[in-house]
Amino acid sequence: MSSDLFDKAAEGFRSSRAPLADRMRPRTLEEYIGQDHILGPGRLLRRSIEADRITSLIFYGPPGTGKTTLARIIAGSTKSHFVTMNAVLAGVKDIRAAIADAENLLKHHQRRTILFIDEVHRFNKAQQDALLPHVENGTVVFIGATTENPYFEVIKALVSRSRIFELQPLTEDDLRKVAQFTLSNEERGYGRRKTGIDADALDHLVSTSNGDARSLLNALELAVETTAEGENVSLEVAEESIQKRAVLYDKEGDAHYDTISAFIKSLRGSDPDAALYWMGRMLYAGEDPKFILRRMLIFAAEDIGLADPRAVQVAVSCAQAFDYIGLPEGRFHLSECCLYMATAPKSNSTYVFFDALKYVENEQTGDVPNHLKDGSRDGEGLGHGKGYLYPHAYRNHYVPQQYLPENMQGMYFYEPSDVGYERTIKERLDYWRSRDTEESLERRIEKYADDSDSKA
Repeated sequence: MSSDLFDKAAEGFRSSRAPLADRMRPRTLEEYIGQDHILGPGRLLRRSIEADRITSLIFYGPPGTGKTTLARIIAGSTKSHFVTMNAVLAGVKDIRAAIADAENLLKHHQRRTILFIDEVHRFNKAQQDALLPHVENGTVVFIGATTENPYFEVIKALVSRSRIFELQPLTEDDLRKVAQFTLSNEERGYGRRKTGIDADALDHLVSTSNGDARSLLNALELAVETTAEGENVSLEVAEESIQKRAVLYDKEGDAHYDTISAFIKSLRGSDPDAALYWMGRMLYAGEDPKFILRRMLIFAAEDIGLADPRAVQVAVSCAQAFDYIGLPEGRFHLSECCLYMATAPKSNSTYVFFDALKYVENEQTGDVPNHLKDGSRDGEGLGHGKGYLYPHAYRNHYVPQQYLPENMQGMYFYEPSDVGYERTIKERLDYWRSRDTEESLERRIEKYADDSDSKA
C-alpha cells in the first residue's frame, strides 16, 4: 500500500516538473492544433482515429509538427493494445518480444496490437525485415514516425503496406494558438500564473520558432519562468529566450538535400536572390562552406559550360580564396561565386560527353584512322601517321580531314547553343562543318596534299 502511495507521489512530482512541451502535448483531437490537411473535419485520418479503424501508418515531417503526439492521441482513443518503441533504443530482440505479446493477445483475447515506432528511420534493414511479416499477416498494426523521407529510409515492402501522412511545419497562426492555449491552460500550462505576453514578444517567439511547436514552447517556458508573476513577457525577455531562429537542417537528412536542390535550381534558373537566400540558409544552419563551393564548381561546368568558360575560373578562384581566408570574410567569395553563377549565361552542352560515352558502350568501335596513328615508332615500317595534315600549316590553322573512325563519319555529338560565348563557338564550328560537306573527304585530302607538296 505504502509503495503505491510513493509511486503515485513520484509520478505526480515528475508530471509537475516535466518540460512544458511535454505537459502541453494535446491529449485529444480537439486539442490538436494544425495539420488540417490530414486532420480537418471529414479527413480520412481523423475519421479513422475517431472510428478506431487505424491501419498501418507512417507519419513523416519536421521536428515539432506533432508526429509523436498523434500517436499518443491514437493510443488514448483506441481499444487496441498500444506498444511504444524508440528505434534508437530498441533492437531485433525487443521487436520479437513485442510480437510475441501481440500474438498472445490476439490468440487468447482477440485484441489487436498497435506498435508505434518513433524515429523508425533509425531501424536498420534487418530490424525492419524482422517486423515486416507480422505487419503483413496482421499480428500488429504498425505506426512509424520519422523526420526522414520514408521512401528513402524505410524498406519498400513496409512503405507499400502503410499509408503515409506528411506533416507540415506549423503556420504562424497555429503557433499563436499553441502559445495562447498554453498561457491560458490552468491544469498544464500557465493559466494560474496570470502571466501575459506583449504582442511584439509573441511575434518574435512565433517567427523564430519556424513552424516548430516544441521550439516555441521551450522558449515560452524560459520566458515565463524568468518573468515575475502577474507581469507580461517583454520583447527583451523573448529575444533572450530564443536568440537564434530555428532552421530545419540536418546534414544527412531530407532538409540538406532539399535545400541544396533549391540552391542549385535557383542558380540554374538565373535567380540570384533565391540563390543567395538558400545559400544563406545553409550557412546559417552550419553547412560546410566547402561543400557549397564544390557544388558551384560542378555547376560552372555542368550548367554554364562554354556559354561562359570564365565561370569555372571564377569558381576555382573563389574556392582557393576561401581556403586562404576562411570564415567570416570568406563569405564574400561565396557570395561573388554565387552571384556570378546565377547571372552567367547558361548551357548544358557538356552533357554531350555522355552521348559519346554511351556510343562507346553500345556501338561497335572503329579503328583509329591510319593518318591519326602515332608515326614516331613505326611510321616507316607500317606507314602509321602517313597523310596526316598539320592544321597549323594551313590558313586559319584549320584543314578538313577525317578524325572519327570510318564507320562514324558525319556523326556530331556537340551542338553548341546560341547563348553567350557559345554563340561564337557555334559560328566557328558551323563554318568548319560546312566546309566538310562541300566535297568528299577523299578529294579534299588529295587537294590539300597537293598544295602541301607544292609549298614544299
